[in-house]
Amino acid sequence: MTHTVGVLGATGAVGQRLIQLLDPHPEFEIRALTASSDSAGKPYRKAAKWRISTPIPEDIAEITVAETDPGAIDDDIDLLFSSLPSSVGERVESDFCEAGYVVSSNSSNQRMAEDVPLVIPEVNADHLGLLEVQRDERGWDGAMVKNPNCSTITMVPTLAALDEFGLSRIHVATLQAVSGAGYDGVTSMEIIDNAIPHIGGEEEKMESESRKLLGGFDGAELSIHDATVSASCNRIPTLDGHLENVWAEFEEEATVEEAREAMESYEGIDLPSSPDPLIKVFEEPDRPQPRLDREREDGMQISAGGLRESGTGLQYNCLAHNTLRGAAGASVLNGELLAEQGYL
Repeated sequence: MTHTVGVLGATGAVGQRLIQLLDPHPEFEIRALTASSDSAGKPYRKAAKWRISTPIPEDIAEITVAETDPGAIDDDIDLLFSSLPSSVGERVESDFCEAGYVVSSNSSNQRMAEDVPLVIPEVNADHLGLLEVQRDERGWDGAMVKNPNCSTITMVPTLAALDEFGLSRIHVATLQAVSGAGYDGVTSMEIIDNAIPHIGGEEEKMESESRKLLGGFDGAELSIHDATVSASCNRIPTLDGHLENVWAEFEEEATVEEAREAMESYEGIDLPSSPDPLIKVFEEPDRPQPRLDREREDGMQISAGGLRESGTGLQYNCLAHNTLRGAAGASVLNGELLAEQGYL
């Protein structure tokens, strides 16, 4: 069954990635694109400064861009993918849900709201049941599901695989690509021959979102995982691919061999965009690397390596493509889960 979809914020970096992924998708058909009032009324090829290496799909190029308002798009759209800036998403995403639209959003607003499911389908697909609570509490006919921050998505599947040993404390230091800041986010003069040891709000997102993702859902409310998470986030001059150094402590002893087996055997989910296996574990001590490993499984696989014992637990590295697995691909995967579970 094909579902009609739209993209909110279609001219931005993540919006363009969404179009790249959705145009050939077997289950979704793009019918609506929205952007700011400056772009509204223009054909998409004129409204967007296309920066993806593949051409604008011909059938998308001539779609007229609408304003980002529920009254500006057809009411027969089954699913909206949102790549809006969080300040805009905070203002308008709820309006779309109130109007009856189902929204799969990459925007950071409301990720930590108690009735908004924050989902990585391979990790916590059951949290989608929170939509019933959300609809009851907010009186919506529509619904809103969020995917987490790109740096959080990189780390959490590996932690979920290791939680069988009882995660108690996690420390992470990130080396994040410039594409995560958007096209205008970091100037060349700032980042060339440099590293920036601060990304505003990023550490707080990793520390809070990971515990929500790893928490439980009893059918009525979420419980937050009781592990402590400490993050240090850094911008480096790679284009795509977030590399992260993780130190994990456990309630039970875990050997390197047991941790490798847990990651390699961690089950994915039967959805079109989900890779198999979900996690690739390298034995080489110098992998994963952004340039070599970010495109694995169409940019949707998590890579891990450098597993070794630390003084208090285990240490390892993990990597994911930040605009595919960590943003647009994550939203598409949540859209597939919404369709599979009958929310469309």
